[in-house]
Amino acid sequence: MDTLLLARLQFASTASIHFLFVIVTLGLVTLLVGLQTAGYLTRKPKYERLTRFWGTLYVINYVLGIATGIVMEFQFGLNWSGLSRYVGNVFGAPLAIETLVAFFLESTFLGMWIFGWHRLGRGVHLALLWGVALTAYASAFWIMVANAWLQNPVGYEVRDGVAHLTDFSALLTNPALGIALGHVVSAALLTGGLLMAAVSAGHLLRRTPDFELFRTSLRLGVVTAAVGILLVQGFGFAQFAPVNQVQPTKFGSSPDGGALIAEWTARFGPGDYTPPVLANVGLGFMILIGMGLSLFWLLLPLLWRDRIIRLRFPLWLIICCLPLPFVAAILGWIAREIGRQPWVAYGLLPTEQAVSPVGSGVLLVSSVTFTLLLGALAVTNWTLLARHAARGAADPALGRPPQHTRPPATEEPAFA
Repeated sequence: MDTLLLARLQFASTASIHFLFVIVTLGLVTLLVGLQTAGYLTRKPKYERLTRFWGTLYVINYVLGIATGIVMEFQFGLNWSGLSRYVGNVFGAPLAIETLVAFFLESTFLGMWIFGWHRLGRGVHLALLWGVALTAYASAFWIMVANAWLQNPVGYEVRDGVAHLTDFSALLTNPALGIALGHVVSAALLTGGLLMAAVSAGHLLRRTPDFELFRTSLRLGVVTAAVGILLVQGFGFAQFAPVNQVQPTKFGSSPDGGALIAEWTARFGPGDYTPPVLANVGLGFMILIGMGLSLFWLLLPLLWRDRIIRLRFPLWLIICCLPLPFVAAILGWIAREIGRQPWVAYGLLPTEQAVSPVGSGVLLVSSVTFTLLLGALAVTNWTLLARHAARGAADPALGRPPQHTRPPATEEPAFA
């Protein structure tokens, strides 16, 4: 098989799987902040129980998500050495900041939050979770800065055949950054909200003893999902506005597309400089899913009435909708990345020049290995999430108060 095709398929599969972990992490940590903050302000025990329950699911997804991210990072050096060599001085800068500033801080805050239950003050413990959330969003920001540069290279100059960063502020004001970042964050809120609503709906269908507890999380999840889908649609359609178009060849014909293709032909030689049809196909299905999920707004007034919550149909409807934001997220990623083809860095570095000079056999083995490994991590993640979600919030291990056992009494001597 063609090495370029194998390298693209490998990155597409591994990046897609990793992205599913990311949107769950961002969505759940936002809801956790809301739950623990409510518990801090109201001192109601139910919010601590909900924080411990959903915190357990968050930690599972976070830990396995790290593993998928590490596996995916290997590909930049193994499969895309041309990308690292030519634009690594620019593209690598936001990735390094994300690793050093955002990821390490996020992991530190999370570890202190996990082991700080009943050992730290309530305010300090809450501040740690806020730190986890803020650094998680900072991590997403720097990843999107790097991706936006590939979509629209700015603030660089080419010297001796290598791109060098000349204007760091241009990376932060890239027109390809703001709307796309809002779209990703909104998708995470939608996914986290729908996940919370679906798990809560499952417990309400089973008529578990914690009806009041999961009714609260059901309402929070539905409201978050409804707000998330509204923001997703707003940021999504805003990317089609002419003022936000930085890729004239991406979504069909454009007045500037013909001139740009002629320029590329003169610079890089003859070739097909239009993106594959697959990009627009995925985009169409993503829009259909988004429009269908907008019906969540119809559930808002219904779920505030207990007799409606006790009905089975609305709860089953929420559960059936759970896969949709994940499917839409993958389709959106396909539309954004495949729509950039045939470029790794739009108009600067063709994809075929970025792939590593390795044999097709090596790439085939690594593609199968990495895809199976990330697939196994994804299956493990969802198995653990389903298992712990089904246990309910009776006594989650996370945040369990330490058990003080009484020392055994001194044995009295026996008398005859």
